[in-house]
Amino acid sequence: MSTDKVRSTKLIFKGDKPKKKRKREDGGIGPSKKSRRKDDDEDPETWVSPETANEIRGPTFIVHPSDPSPICINFNSTTNRIVIYYFDKEKLDDDAEPPSLMDRTPTDISQVWVTTRVAGSPTVNLRTGTGEGKFLSCDAHGLVSADRDARGPQEEWTPVVLLDGMVAFMNVYEKYLSVDEVAGGSMQLRGDSDEVGFRERFWVKIQSKYKKEANEEEKKKVGVAENPRINESSSNKLYQTWGAGRLVVSTEDKKELKKARKEGRLAEALLDRRAKLKR
Repeated sequence: MSTDKVRSTKLIFKGDKPKKKRKREDGGIGPSKKSRRKDDDEDPETWVSPETANEIRGPTFIVHPSDPSPICINFNSTTNRIVIYYFDKEKLDDDAEPPSLMDRTPTDISQVWVTTRVAGSPTVNLRTGTGEGKFLSCDAHGLVSADRDARGPQEEWTPVVLLDGMVAFMNVYEKYLSVDEVAGGSMQLRGDSDEVGFRERFWVKIQSKYKKEANEEEKKKVGVAENPRINESSSNKLYQTWGAGRLVVSTEDKKELKKARKEGRLAEALLDRRAKLKR
């Protein structure tokens, strides 16, 4: 076999400059694909912001842009109490600039909550990431605590992702979780706000792998809804009222059914095929 290089058959005119082929990051030649996005190469445990309420799951970091110091919702497993942690109390190296609020990530397990949800439910449960795993709850008077071992209605929260990306948490009483200043200037959590204002808005971060998991689930749901399974035998068995119990299926090509499925008229096409069998 000849080892000569195969020449291109494309016409090249005198004076034309050869076009350089753009290389992809993986070493291939040609335009890079949009599917090779940054999040594909991202560490699965990278902390990211959720874009939808369904993405809020798994380890969760909740902060509030309070002034003068942003705060984080912590849990003290020794006292079984919620602790409001002030970021300005962090010990930094000399001349080190504190990270911006959006760049912050948990530095201790006490700052992490674990979000769980029943499949298909808009509500979530927030469990402590340290200690025995207590659930964040709110009673009818707006008192927020984290001392319950089991979950019930008072441990259910509905996350609401706002237009600016911040998140509000609504409890079973349709009141919102908020940060409230009490006597002495200290802060505490309350759950009795009727509206979402500055005190009820939190920045939330989750891990990249859980955001990807939620997106994959949504894609599967859309795929099932857009492409229902074509099962002509089951359809005829259910709706066929003639033939003395004998199942009859059309021998015609199923291309028409696939086309009908794409156009959203699968049920109508199956009905037409059953009608033809009676003739």
